[in-house]
Amino acid sequence: MMAIIILIATVLLPPLGVALKHGISRDFVINLILTIILFVPGLIHGIYVNYLR
Repeated sequence: MMAIIILIATVLLPPLGVALKHGISRDFVINLILTIILFVPGLIHGIYVNYLR
């Protein structure tokens, strides 16, 4: 059930999804910056960090 919540959070608000899975870390800060610049790079990074790495 938690995996589904993290997936939904990652798609809707990428920094939240990263923070739920990895905590407030370097990945969260990078994702926050990417999401502030544009949403799509933050989304791609969030999916990469949470599911591909």
